[in-house]
Amino acid sequence: MNSNPVLNIGIFGLFVVVTLVVVFRASRNTKTASDYYAAGRAFTGPQNGIAIAGDYLSAASFLGIAGAIAVYGYDGFMYSIGFLVAWLVALLLVAELLRNTGKYTMGDVLSFRMRQRPVRAAAATSTLVVSFFYLLAQMAGAGGLVALLLGITNKAGQAAVIAVVGALMIVYVLIGGMKGTTWVQIIKAILLIVGAGVMTLWVLGKYGMNLSGLLGAAADASAGKDVLGPGLQYGATGTSKLDFLSLGIALVLGTAGLPHILMRFYTVPTAKEARRSVVWAIWLIGLFYLFTLVLGYGANALVGAGTITSAPGGVNSAAPLLAEVLGGPVLLGFISAVAFATILAVVAGLTITASASFAHDIYANVIKKGVVEDKDAEVRVARRTAVVIGAVAILGGIAANGQNVAFLVALAFAVAASANLPVILYSLFWKRFNTSGALWSIYGGLTITILLILFSPAVSGKKTSMFPNADFDLFPLSNPGLVSIPLSFLLGYLGTVLSKEHNAPKYAEMEVRALTGIGAEKATAH
Repeated sequence: MNSNPVLNIGIFGLFVVVTLVVVFRASRNTKTASDYYAAGRAFTGPQNGIAIAGDYLSAASFLGIAGAIAVYGYDGFMYSIGFLVAWLVALLLVAELLRNTGKYTMGDVLSFRMRQRPVRAAAATSTLVVSFFYLLAQMAGAGGLVALLLGITNKAGQAAVIAVVGALMIVYVLIGGMKGTTWVQIIKAILLIVGAGVMTLWVLGKYGMNLSGLLGAAADASAGKDVLGPGLQYGATGTSKLDFLSLGIALVLGTAGLPHILMRFYTVPTAKEARRSVVWAIWLIGLFYLFTLVLGYGANALVGAGTITSAPGGVNSAAPLLAEVLGGPVLLGFISAVAFATILAVVAGLTITASASFAHDIYANVIKKGVVEDKDAEVRVARRTAVVIGAVAILGGIAANGQNVAFLVALAFAVAASANLPVILYSLFWKRFNTSGALWSIYGGLTITILLILFSPAVSGKKTSMFPNADFDLFPLSNPGLVSIPLSFLLGYLGTVLSKEHNAPKYAEMEVRALTGIGAEKATAH
């Protein structure tokens, strides 16, 4: 690979300098908790929609999905379909209702009509776990990408790079809060969609703007592998087909339970703007996922699946390798800088969500029981938490280095769909739902999902596992969504019906607020 490390670092350094200037400018107006957590609710629907796209189009979308399509064809494209369809669940079921009911975090919504402290503690725990799994994926992407760019093949060098990414992320969050993070995401989303669009047109141009010609070339380059038909990755056995179904369910239901996406709905002034932002996000994300189809098959045809899987960074290197074939070191440097920007922006968004949840739910409402004398204390706690989360993410990213980032993100989606989605839907739509049901659903969903992941082929028992030399894969599916999501819904139901607690007046108040937005601006702990 003929990458130019000096050029690559120069382009990436330029991005870091520009975004740091933006973050510093944004930080001048970050004074209150509302500024730090929700950017003062000052973003318009279109701005927030672009930022949501920036938050959502992570390293998994760019590096992982392009690589999955390049190597596995049709089966890889199912990641794109799942991630996109998931937005319809978010738009139709939760976006507007969450914006009306909450203030800063998922815990605000879940504790509205229940016992405050235990539910907030559970919501914060779930937010931290989901954020950790998602951060693992981004950090693994960073390690693989830099290995490719700088030719760093030894694990120690890649670990150092992951540490640098983590340190930069912490700086963004500490200085800029949600406002600075949002602007970084907007810049990154525009760069990513423009960069992917240019590469898509370039690839199609090589085949006379004929998608059919490109697909034919990919099929010819695959030497007997049916990359245009289903089953290359998930069709060999009955278990792998079940795994595919499990993955699809986790992807489609996971988005509506992702804390860092849910928190974006609080950065707009009204529910109408929240709706507009989701519509903008769907268009931008849908367009990008169409690009991944061309990029993936383009990488297969022009680079070759064998070259991709044997490169440093493995499957995640498809998009950068395609950029090098198309435009040489300059395009490779630009696309790699965009991929790096993608990782930085997403980890910043995840970190601020996790730190806000700890500071707002655990510190302010559980430890301090809703009475914080020093108005700056909560933000100080959030900033300290961001440093701790950054350090944990760095260590986890070093352990997960080399895994397919799209697959790692699918695990985060499974945790979100199991631990968060049942309790969100029950809270918004089931009058009888109560504290006991919420705790059973969150803690039960988290425990089941994490245990199934730990004892799955994702962690041990295979060459592609996180620990390939160990063997304790007692659960056959790599993604636990098929089992964990229904069980979490069942636990929420059982916990509710086995408890006598029932707060009908509070549900009525929540229903009015969710549907009309009355009182949303003054939402506080109850």
